[in-house]
Amino acid sequence: MIVAYKKWGDKETVEREGVRGLVELYVRFHKEAEADESLNDEGRAWFRKIELGDAEALLLFNWFKDLTMRDVMRVYELLDVQFDSYAGESFYEDKMQPVVEELREKGLLKVDQGASIVDLSEYDMPPCIILRSDGATLYATRDLATAIYRKNTYDFAKSLYVVAYQQNLHFRQFFKVLELMGKDWVKDMEHVSFGMVSFEGASLSTRHGNVVYLEDVLNASIERTLAIIKEKSPEMENKEAVARDVGVGAVIWSVLYNSKIKDINFTWDRALNFDGETGPYTQYTYARCCSVLRKAGDYEKAALDCAALTDAASMALLRALAAFPDAVKAAANKNEPFLVSRAVMDVCSAFNKFYYDNRILGEAESVKNARLALCEAAKAVIKTGLYLVGIKAPERM
Repeated sequence: MIVAYKKWGDKETVEREGVRGLVELYVRFHKEAEADESLNDEGRAWFRKIELGDAEALLLFNWFKDLTMRDVMRVYELLDVQFDSYAGESFYEDKMQPVVEELREKGLLKVDQGASIVDLSEYDMPPCIILRSDGATLYATRDLATAIYRKNTYDFAKSLYVVAYQQNLHFRQFFKVLELMGKDWVKDMEHVSFGMVSFEGASLSTRHGNVVYLEDVLNASIERTLAIIKEKSPEMENKEAVARDVGVGAVIWSVLYNSKIKDINFTWDRALNFDGETGPYTQYTYARCCSVLRKAGDYEKAALDCAALTDAASMALLRALAAFPDAVKAAANKNEPFLVSRAVMDVCSAFNKFYYDNRILGEAESVKNARLALCEAAKAVIKTGLYLVGIKAPERM
């Protein structure tokens, strides 16, 4: 990035365009480097300057980082995601040397063709490179320093690394080195791998400029949702807020409705399709529950006729509600959010069948109360499930 900026960039453009401007320079660098290998050598030299604390290198590095964080946090705001703590790789710059020394003291570090490695051939893995021949660190060096810092700082019960399956070998090596260092808490660390995303059938690649910006996807989904609301519910209050909740929810749901290990072929049509087993369907079902309870007003929860809930549709809904806690436990144990999404969909499908098969208001008091109680239970479970996968539950749609 530094090489690309110094050769082809200008401050005003990069400041204005942020991440998109940086990506354009990044793509150009790799295109030019295919014809001129010396550019990669320049890049490696600047990387080493960053590690050595060169003033110009750090100034540019920190500027790029600040621009990136500015744009990234805007996306997280759309997703309503907040962090208790975040620290980039550079935070661990002064924490790597002690790790290198510990590896050396424990006799784990070997020099191979100028590089410092941990030999893992005994475990059927390639060597884990700790320092390149020029002394520069690698991902493994920083990950080792990061893991030790996190254990010392947070004393975690579990540490999850959510990274694509392409890095499976890296994490096997990284965890094995920690084990060889005698860090018995490595058993509490887990690589949560996930599938890759392609765009309209083509692999995504920042390096080649084939990218889809999440911010664009979220905004397009919000705009489409707002257009539907204006067409179908022009009298609705807070249209923009509801459009944001539903539009963002649609995108999140499209990702978290299948097992994380499955590759995703992103298409605009699929991402912005609100029909079928989608996030908007679950949110609409929640809003329907809210509407029924709103119309009913207060009801006597102690005066229930449970016999009113023995029809097929009511029993199916009860079974779906009863299955929800186990789905949440399984999702936590397997690191699989889709198990929660599927359980929520089961409740929504069962509720809508129950809603169409049974009259709720206008029945005998004890029957009405039983069905309202079931409706309230469905409402609570749907809202909880949506919350667990990061989706809002608007009360009116």
